[in-house]
Amino acid sequence: MISSVWTQVPAPPVPPGAPAEGFKAPGVEDFNIPPIFEGVPVLEWFDKPAIQMIIAALIVYGFFALATKKPSIVPGRLQFLAEKFQGVVRDQIARDNIGPEFRRYVPYLVALFAFILVNNVFGIFPFIQFPTFSHPGMAYALAMVTWVIYNYVGIRKQGFGGYVKLQTWPPGVPWAVRIVLTPIEFISNFILRPVTLSLRLFGNMLAGHLLLLVFIFGGEYMLTVADSLVLNILSPFAFLFAIVMTFFEAFIQVVQAYIFTILTASYIGASLADEH
Repeated sequence: MISSVWTQVPAPPVPPGAPAEGFKAPGVEDFNIPPIFEGVPVLEWFDKPAIQMIIAALIVYGFFALATKKPSIVPGRLQFLAEKFQGVVRDQIARDNIGPEFRRYVPYLVALFAFILVNNVFGIFPFIQFPTFSHPGMAYALAMVTWVIYNYVGIRKQGFGGYVKLQTWPPGVPWAVRIVLTPIEFISNFILRPVTLSLRLFGNMLAGHLLLLVFIFGGEYMLTVADSLVLNILSPFAFLFAIVMTFFEAFIQVVQAYIFTILTASYIGASLADEH
């Protein structure tokens, strides 16, 4: 059976004459979206966030494919926008954090930045209004891709033993200190990096969207459900704050995409460095 879960549906209105219940603030349970195909084991993974990731990948591919379809010396608007986007990632993220070998990683970082940005913007996009990475599984999966890449490039350059030693055995540190630092460095570099990378993205998307829901549903409650003239009069201010917070959330969505990408570049750079 196909579930209708594409948009968040507010609670049904209270019948006339019925007593109004207290406002129930939105919580994390509002982010538990069931699979679209319920009762089909093979397709249980196919839910709204999965569809959004597919759509985001198609949008990113389509944009760069159209922008580079007919490149010219004097770029059109689409080519100019794509070149500017690529230039920001290349010059401000890849070059500054990876070093001399930065060029080979620019395509991945450009795609990563664009992919996260589109998925984040879904949180304020009409009729979707759900940030993909507010679903923790999606953020963990993306962080694991980064984890595989920076460990792979480090092992390929340093060798397995050399890379593990570089990541867990700080040079120039006394032996007594190394005994304490080695397990800390191992946990930090091989375990905590993908966890913190994903939690940062997930936490910000969840908190931002939850805040928007509080203002929107709160304003709706104050206007249509609350049996109070004062709350009815104040309800427009809740909607006004929701609009303000939408712009602020858009800013956070861009910042989080940038932070995830720049941390990915810094991890790659640290894996390629001979000593850090």
